[in-house]
Amino acid sequence: MAPLSSAAPQEPAAPAAEAATGASGVAAIAWKPCTGTGTLKNNNADCATLAVPLDYHRPGGAKVNLALSRVKHTVTDDKYQGIMLVNPGGPGGSGLTLSVLGKYVPNGAGAAYDWIGFDPRGVGASTPTLSCIPDYSKGPRPEYIPTTPALEKTWLARSKAYAEACGKNGGALLDNMRTEDVAHDMDLIRAASGQPKLNFYGFSYGTYLAQVYATLFPQRVRRMVLDSNVDPTRVFYQANLDQDIAFQRNMEIWFAWVAKYDSVYHLGATAKAVEKNWYAEKEKLRKKPAGGVVGPDEWTDIFLSAGYYQVTWIDLAETWSGFVNTGDDASLQRLIGQYEGADSPDDDNGFAVYNAVQCTDAIWPKSWDTWKRDNWRTYAKAPFETWGNAWFNAPCLYWPAKASSAVDVHGRGVPGILLIDETLDAATPFAGSLEVRKRFPSASLIAEPGGTSHADSLYGNACVDDQIAAYLTDGTLPKRKPGNGPDTTCDPLPVPVPEPAAANAATLRSSSAAAGGSSSALEVHKLLRGLVH
Repeated sequence: MAPLSSAAPQEPAAPAAEAATGASGVAAIAWKPCTGTGTLKNNNADCATLAVPLDYHRPGGAKVNLALSRVKHTVTDDKYQGIMLVNPGGPGGSGLTLSVLGKYVPNGAGAAYDWIGFDPRGVGASTPTLSCIPDYSKGPRPEYIPTTPALEKTWLARSKAYAEACGKNGGALLDNMRTEDVAHDMDLIRAASGQPKLNFYGFSYGTYLAQVYATLFPQRVRRMVLDSNVDPTRVFYQANLDQDIAFQRNMEIWFAWVAKYDSVYHLGATAKAVEKNWYAEKEKLRKKPAGGVVGPDEWTDIFLSAGYYQVTWIDLAETWSGFVNTGDDASLQRLIGQYEGADSPDDDNGFAVYNAVQCTDAIWPKSWDTWKRDNWRTYAKAPFETWGNAWFNAPCLYWPAKASSAVDVHGRGVPGILLIDETLDAATPFAGSLEVRKRFPSASLIAEPGGTSHADSLYGNACVDDQIAAYLTDGTLPKRKPGNGPDTTCDPLPVPVPEPAAANAATLRSSSAAAGGSSSALEVHKLLRGLVH
């Protein structure tokens, strides 16, 4: 299960051109206005490609090409604060359109930076692009929960076949997809931009990318905003088991919310009744998939979004209610594409990169008996997502590229960075933010107690967003407190409140507004979501 993946649509980057070589020895980026239509064009962004070494142990050898986008600063040059690289997470998420993120920072604080989005190696418009089995996850899939030996064998065979296809198609790139490789790519983007230091804004897996970059290049870090932090001690096998427990909690919170509005949704008047209803519908789909494509696996994947983002709660509850009470399965089928992420197996490129990074960033258990024992043990406490998550990561059992030990992340010599997290974040549990704070002694952490949303900064929460703006303006951070807790807190946005009169017509936009957000918050949400798996 990927922490987060971008829904950013891919736009063609302008072709690279010959450029003078600067003092760093790296050719300057040859920016040109982005072509085509869409977010980048509409925001007057520039596009380019940058050639970087395939293998940093052989810097003079083969190259890969990174697709870049840039939204330039609009302040006068004397107020310019450098480049701001952005990453939406994943791994496997496209970051090209995230270069528009600066306009959502309050008080114009984003205007002092050149915001640079990029598709990491293997992703989207960067070349070569990873692809394994395009139709690997076409639904309905075999039941996630391996209640029979046949199901277990089926999923193991599928996972092995996927890994083998990646090995056949990935070539030399597959051996150079670690987070360390992407961190080195980021440093070449910095050098090619003519900047001595790097600013960075990252979400979810993007926070781990930042942690690794800061460990490798502490002297080149200027400012970093890290939202929803990956625990560097848990990458990535244990992190996925941690997610299972956290998502179970968040789904139960959502079931209770649905029950609160039984007069609107008619799905049960208690959390237990709603949960029973959800599993009953899942069982029916096992026998007869909705529209021939939404089986029990797809049902789980769709509703997992409620554990990620409160902004999805109304849309999901309405779709469920319509399916149960009026037989509307068209809306349910719509959510397959809307609520499964760019790093989901429905997106071949995103899923391939997800595996290529996670399977090699750290050592995974190679014994299926270990996986089987750990996942059944976790399933006993967290049945909602455990086995879906296990099979999502199972290609790592057979991954053809060699894994190495995880980077020993530390913040020695790193200046003050800003950490943000909601305390009931499921994709990157809050303990991860506390661990990063401990390892980066100059960092400050903003916590949102009781919030269940993931990676939701710049969503319209003034308490959070104004502190981001202050930090990006002049480096102001919340004062570091003694101990191992957060340094300051903000109330999370209020949970959505459905309007009974519009219960069958509300959209994600009304959900965002009900949650205290805004149209701008919804736009940021869409930039970050594929949605996620």
